[in-house]
Amino acid sequence: MKVAELLYKNREWKFERNDENLNYQNAQLVLAYGVRNIVEDASFFNLLKEKFPNSEIALSSSSGEIYSNDVYDDTVAVTILHFENAYLKTSKIDITDFTDSHAAGKVLIDKLPKEELKWVLVLSDGSSVNGSQLVEGLNSGRPADVLITGGLAGDGDHFEKTVVGLNSVAEPNKIVAIGFYGNNLVLSHSSFGGWESFGLEKTVTKSQNNILYEIDGKNALELYKKYLGKYAQELPGSALLFPLSLTSDNHPFPVVRTILSVNENDNSMVFAGDLPEGSKVRFMKANIDRLVDAAHEAANQCLEICRQNPKMAIIISCVGRKLVLGN
Repeated sequence: MKVAELLYKNREWKFERNDENLNYQNAQLVLAYGVRNIVEDASFFNLLKEKFPNSEIALSSSSGEIYSNDVYDDTVAVTILHFENAYLKTSKIDITDFTDSHAAGKVLIDKLPKEELKWVLVLSDGSSVNGSQLVEGLNSGRPADVLITGGLAGDGDHFEKTVVGLNSVAEPNKIVAIGFYGNNLVLSHSSFGGWESFGLEKTVTKSQNNILYEIDGKNALELYKKYLGKYAQELPGSALLFPLSLTSDNHPFPVVRTILSVNENDNSMVFAGDLPEGSKVRFMKANIDRLVDAAHEAANQCLEICRQNPKMAIIISCVGRKLVLGN
């Protein structure tokens, strides 16, 4: 396997790292994460297609780009891959073609051949997709030994729209799955948060899927504003600093629910995953040391599993973590 990296900034290729002399004509996969106004621009996709004519090209809008050891804004970070033995299959769907995100996830995974499938990387629209339902749908058609990782696309802290593309210009409402095949692939994964809960545990008393209306019989948005204090004027962006920790019959161990948008008309809040009625929630806040330690722990756990000179790490983080940590 060979890996190369490029960073696109101010309409030019700003940096390049190609230590293994990967021939871009032979690249099999290009992953491009970047600021929305670039990845949804047809001229940028045409630039990629010209530079990597034989590659599958996957694009996703983001909330900051990781290139080597640095984080950038208003750029596109491009990772180029060539496999000696492994091969790829891809699928793409539009969430508007489905009744819910669970059905979309099931169809997405079913479209991939299962023989020799080792890993599925998912890039999903982050505005109109219910993340927890998508995961459940993907898992319903996943062979037991297949790893699925990925994330929801970002839009900085704008909350306007997110875009994803596969071999075409990135657009809203798209979900992409990239299947990696071959018995020689060695994979590891890990995920840690680092956010800490505070305040009393409360009960979700009115919700519909990932839309939250009431907590403990009180309007959820008003309660959120009370806890946010001075940050309430900066909603929905400031809510990224205060996600919810959720436990339920389906999630006995706490999972994090991050806010996607607020609706002042009906005082509702839309989250990246379901908040079933009867589930227990607590507010969460950032602890900078714990956020750093959690990332360190995740990296170390991956290295313990994958000791054979790992060639690449795909790092998926949250804009909330970026807003808290800054430089």
